[in-house]
Amino acid sequence: MPTMILHCNYEELQALRSGAEAALSDDVPGECAIAAPSRVRSRVQALLPTLVGDLSIATLAEQEACEEAVRAILTCQKSEMDAAVLAAHPAAEIAVAAYFDYAHTRAVLGRLEEMGRHMRALIEVVTGGPASDEIALTFAFPD
Repeated sequence: MPTMILHCNYEELQALRSGAEAALSDDVPGECAIAAPSRVRSRVQALLPTLVGDLSIATLAEQEACEEAVRAILTCQKSEMDAAVLAAHPAAEIAVAAYFDYAHTRAVLGRLEEMGRHMRALIEVVTGGPASDEIALTFAFPD
């Protein structure tokens, strides 16, 4: 099946993996932990094993699921970054590391959002209307 490729560099993959693990952890307090059995938690769980290289996204529905998971990871990382800044100071090593994880994930989310806009636009050009739930699941994108 044809797919669209979301290119991710090593630092982005590391940030996404550590953020996903934190979001799924029961040991992390506050906004970071995603309660089970939410749809978002299952999307983060599904994304985690794919974080080994570039992401292949075949449908708009897959893009939306990936975007929702990355958005949840980003929320977790912002919470961790805020906590690190308040616990130490803005230039503390832990705060700077938290910022870079957040920033790498934010960069990926930006590219995912752009991919989603392009996918929706292409669907509208081809079908003559906005993407329905069925089209989001079945419309395959060319390589």
